[in-house]
Amino acid sequence: MSRRWTSRDVAALAGVSVATVSYVMNGRMSDRIPATTRDRVLAAARQLDYSPNRAAQSLRRRKTEQICLIVDSIGVPTNDQLARDLHATADEAGYGVITMVVDSAERAAKTATLLQQRIADAAVIGPAKVPWFSEEMLIELARGGLPLVAMNNSVRPNGFDVVRAPEAGACGEALDHLYANGRRRIAFVGHREEVNDPTARERSERFGAYRAARERHDAAFDDSLVVEGADDRVAAYQAVTELLNRPDRPDAIFAASARSAISSVWAARDAGLGIPDDVAIVGCGNLPETRITRPPLSTVGPPSADDFTDVSRLLFDRVLASDPPPGRELTTPWVFAPRGTS
Repeated sequence: MSRRWTSRDVAALAGVSVATVSYVMNGRMSDRIPATTRDRVLAAARQLDYSPNRAAQSLRRRKTEQICLIVDSIGVPTNDQLARDLHATADEAGYGVITMVVDSAERAAKTATLLQQRIADAAVIGPAKVPWFSEEMLIELARGGLPLVAMNNSVRPNGFDVVRAPEAGACGEALDHLYANGRRRIAFVGHREEVNDPTARERSERFGAYRAARERHDAAFDDSLVVEGADDRVAAYQAVTELLNRPDRPDAIFAASARSAISSVWAARDAGLGIPDDVAIVGCGNLPETRITRPPLSTVGPPSADDFTDVSRLLFDRVLASDPPPGRELTTPWVFAPRGTS
């Protein structure tokens, strides 16, 4: 069995201290170490085929140098951009990123336990269709010393930071727009939980806006117009196709995701219906694709392209601060962008 070389062996070969080897291999204090010294250390490490033992380092420092990103699904453009921005900031600070998918209360509880056990040094809880992490859970994690940023529209900052993107106002404006243009049978294409789980439906800002608009405009409620499909393009296409093939088909679609709204455009076109004359469509989320559908898709969503550098900055302010700041709050409300489909 070949010998496992240590940082002491690298230091001896390079003619430097063990601390210098540690600084070079971990990318710390790089501006204080001469380039010739750094090159000597790296050459010695290559010669010995040495790499740092991260597990041992974590035990010594009581730090993992990992950030945990928690999202409710993968393959969602918003979550993808959040991950890219967080990775970029983590790279600059010498940290890695662990991504965990939480799509149920049970998984949220397990993840909270792992965070309490310090699977990572900090966490970002991304936007979710259903906020599985309660305010009490977040407060408990923060009190345990975990730097934390929650992207949540209902919790209050309490030892952690909150980033809000209120949806209800813009969703209500979009639905009022549909009713003002004479639409009376508006279907809701929701996420699985919004449609099937009464608790999740109650918590959903998008469904809440749909229900409130229906009541404002004294429109009869037809539960058969509430269907799932917002999680998946194919499921959305199939669900909307079934709706549009009904003799009492809806005259508008309010889709809880941009992906399902785009699928709704395809379904209406394949059914031989005119958009927006026969059926109007509004989606939630500002995917770039929404601007190249024919006609361009009306949406509710962030006022500009997704950019989560502020989320990363808030988190690393906490991670790297010797005296963490009090809970902070950033708010950017959604807006309604009426385009050709409505």
